[in-house]
Amino acid sequence: MIIPVKTQFSSYDIVFNRGALKKANEYLSLNRNVLIVTDDGVPSDYSKTVASLCKKAVIITLKQGEKSKNFDNYKYLLEVLVENGFTRTDCVVAVGGGVIGDLAGFVASSYMRGIDFYNIPTTVLSQVDSAVGGKTAIDFAGVKNIVGAFYPPKGVIIDADTLSTLPKRHISNGLAESVKMSLTCDSELFNTFERGYESIDTVIERSVLIKRDIVEKDERESGLRKVLNFGHTLAHAIESVSGMDKYLHGECVAMGMLPMCSKSVRKRLEKVLIKLDLPTEIPVNYEDIKNVCRLDKKMSGDNISVVTVENVGSYKIKKMSFDDFLKEVRK
Repeated sequence: MIIPVKTQFSSYDIVFNRGALKKANEYLSLNRNVLIVTDDGVPSDYSKTVASLCKKAVIITLKQGEKSKNFDNYKYLLEVLVENGFTRTDCVVAVGGGVIGDLAGFVASSYMRGIDFYNIPTTVLSQVDSAVGGKTAIDFAGVKNIVGAFYPPKGVIIDADTLSTLPKRHISNGLAESVKMSLTCDSELFNTFERGYESIDTVIERSVLIKRDIVEKDERESGLRKVLNFGHTLAHAIESVSGMDKYLHGECVAMGMLPMCSKSVRKRLEKVLIKLDLPTEIPVNYEDIKNVCRLDKKMSGDNISVVTVENVGSYKIKKMSFDDFLKEVRK
């Protein structure tokens, strides 16, 4: 299946086929110098397979985890590009989860003012969400994604066969983002989670289509795309105050969605989160959360833009005072 993405600023295809990674050169332009970025939590066979399909490849394997999305690794990857003589006609390929995609994409966006970037996501979270849409970033000064750029990939390969090696916790982690999209945009998908989903491929496809449709209408997050931030203000704060590695991103999103729902939706959401082995309590210091939330990119003066869900399948984007937002978090 080919899912085209066409926005005001870019266009690219998402290849969604099992086994596609082994045929990456049929979908991506790899007959050139290629920097492949991966981490030690991803089976090395994946990056080696892609490398075998390139004219010349350099594989860099970083440590797994959010802490790798930092300035040191950003600088290191740029140095690798320079030392290996990469030019503006060469490219970067991410093979891994959201951390690798964000970091590698940001490197590609800034090297020689931008070279081609391809994303091959290998986790549920990156396949349903972060690999689509062109957001790239690194963490800085203890704040998640505070330095980055909008830089769409030239192509994305989603191969669900790569999920076979994921531990259950990482499956649940990614499904949290699908639950997020179902709550705001697809009541039937949420009903599927309530009943118990049967096909991960179906969940991925429906989630990608939701995000594709939103990104096509608002690539640079001037309006509609803000719906994808549902639960993320609090989620990013939890990640930051817990040291970036105690909880996975999707686990933080699960916690972050709860205060932004009506009572009736929250009851239904809690049952789904429990079924998916995702947390339903926020076990971090309130004062720490408050301080980090003030640095959120959605702050404007003393107000913050938030997404709320009163009924499953619909949402509201509204501005509220920071104090009112904190009251919702404490409920």
